[in-house]
Amino acid sequence: MSQSEPRASAPSGPPTPTGTVLEADSLCVFRGDRLVLDGVSLTLHAGDAMLLTGPNGAGKSTLLRVLAGLRKPDSGQLTWNGQSIFDDRAAHAERVAYIGHQDALKPGLSVSENLHLFTRPGADLSDALEAMDLRALADLPARLLSAGQKRRTALARVLLAQAPLWLLDEPSLGLDSAAITLLGRAMAAHRARGGILIATTHVPLPLDNTCALDLPGATDPRPFGTFEGDYA
Repeated sequence: MSQSEPRASAPSGPPTPTGTVLEADSLCVFRGDRLVLDGVSLTLHAGDAMLLTGPNGAGKSTLLRVLAGLRKPDSGQLTWNGQSIFDDRAAHAERVAYIGHQDALKPGLSVSENLHLFTRPGADLSDALEAMDLRALADLPARLLSAGQKRRTALARVLLAQAPLWLLDEPSLGLDSAAITLLGRAMAAHRARGGILIATTHVPLPLDNTCALDLPGATDPRPFGTFEGDYA
């Protein structure tokens, strides 16, 4: 990571229609016999950002996987513009950019080769490298990257997805302060285009005008609240 103040900006992408709505209604998820999510509801419109908070084991990562269409809830509804995302999982996959705790890079491929695998039509690989300060690492095999460099590569993959819905599980994991600045710029640019963003975090993220959903842990006596778009 260069020591100079980063100047890169996130690559542009197609604007998200202003009427776009992601809505979850009374989602419940079991893991074995354990109720992980109980009656979770949320509504997000184009340009909105939500932070998922709560103790370890509260179901933050599970909720992201449900919102990504990777796991069906045991009950409840999840819709995009009024249509269940499970009616057409392939269509929902096209509108989602998801990053988990694992960076999911192929160790034998270079940074550029890894990113090329996820570049969708209209995306510019060069812009994504610049946005995450990866130009100097473009030809380096992923196995030689530091943890922070791998995370920046994974975030560049999110930029290349050209997706209106970003689901980010601890996106700042392993990043230094300069890289977190780049992340903040990328998230702001995504929202300015009308994109929706949901992130789990245990630390502050460089996001303005966000809404929050605090998931209680398994031993927390509080009931799950319903989020209706109030801003913190």
